[in-house]
Amino acid sequence: MRSYRELFRSQEFTPLFLTVTAQVAAQTVGGLALATQVYAATGSPLLSALSMFGPSLAHVLGATTLLSAADRLPPRAALTGLALLYGMATAALALPGLPLWGVFAIILGQGLAAALNGGVRYGLLTEILPEDGYLLGRSMLNMANGGMQIAGFAVGGVLLAVLSPRGVLLAGACLYLVAAAVARFGLTRRPPRACGRPSVRETWRVNAELWSSVPRRYVYLAMWVPNGLIVGAESLIVPYDPAHAGLLLAGSAVGMLAGDLIAGRFLPAHWRRALELPGRLLLAAPFLIFIARPPLPVALAAATVATLGYASTLMLQERLIALTPAGIRGQALGLQTSGMLTMQGVCAALAGAIAQWTSPATAMTVMAALSIAVTPALSGPGSPLPRSLPWPPRGRGSGRPARSGGSSRRARRPAGSR
Repeated sequence: MRSYRELFRSQEFTPLFLTVTAQVAAQTVGGLALATQVYAATGSPLLSALSMFGPSLAHVLGATTLLSAADRLPPRAALTGLALLYGMATAALALPGLPLWGVFAIILGQGLAAALNGGVRYGLLTEILPEDGYLLGRSMLNMANGGMQIAGFAVGGVLLAVLSPRGVLLAGACLYLVAAAVARFGLTRRPPRACGRPSVRETWRVNAELWSSVPRRYVYLAMWVPNGLIVGAESLIVPYDPAHAGLLLAGSAVGMLAGDLIAGRFLPAHWRRALELPGRLLLAAPFLIFIARPPLPVALAAATVATLGYASTLMLQERLIALTPAGIRGQALGLQTSGMLTMQGVCAALAGAIAQWTSPATAMTVMAALSIAVTPALSGPGSPLPRSLPWPPRGRGSGRPARSGGSSRRARRPAGSR
């Protein structure tokens, strides 16, 4: 499967695509409104960053308690119910007089549910598409993520100019209801991918199995750490430039969209392998310029060029699929999403704390420098991952490296968030 036309001919890809785009639009509009509301009320860069990316911190709890349900619930019912839950939570955030602790309690609940949502969504994608279509399909969903972030930040900025943040939050809640309707009436009823009841014990058992494989472990770390540090830098864009935050965030979404389009549709496999490490460094390097407080056009260009690098993790997700048995792929992808978003939340908190003591520009630069520093440790010749796996992997499902003299590199990226 090599074209987007073929992709949309798959029976259920279109309703899944529409469900995802509606949810991302709702999350983007609501996140921008909530960060603006919290910053206006508190004046705190840390609390503003946590309100926008704080749900990511709760992913670690969901990943260790709920994630076995990703393969053990009917996908249509799960996606519909989760969209309804998000809609109600977003509407609750718009309640007048809601105390700050109530805001963060709701954010915690959203993060717990989101840990399950990623596993259900991307596990279903592996069922809808043939194996050779996964990278193209995930690329398309990532581009939808980028496109909806562009539209969401742009429209959210306009709405904030004419409505209160609470009004924009209610608009986000309505978008979640649209996503629930599309999932319920557009997707086919399917049985769960795995037998048995979801439980905390089963979640821990499968997570331990996934993490026990050294190649899988390095794939996870390569997806989580550099990405999370740069999202931490992005979480400070609102306090860095409140008047132009929507524009800067939209620019970063443009770069993310363009990177996924190029990597998913146009780059052959050998180019993807060769560009993975440079792309990960590109993700961080342009953010170093923010220490100089550049003029808006330069800052916008830097944010846009940097986020092309998010595509460098696209092949990592493809590699993860190749290393994972079909019956636990939903949980494997859910763990990837949850770990990535948890790291994003941790890094948003770290960046906010640094900004609290220094400045947003300084903190953004520090996070970019840290990302550049850790990337070679996860991608260089000393890493077990490049030495142990040829491309494509020959031993599927076992999580063990194939026995081959071929060289290898790495693979892929996020969404739902970044």
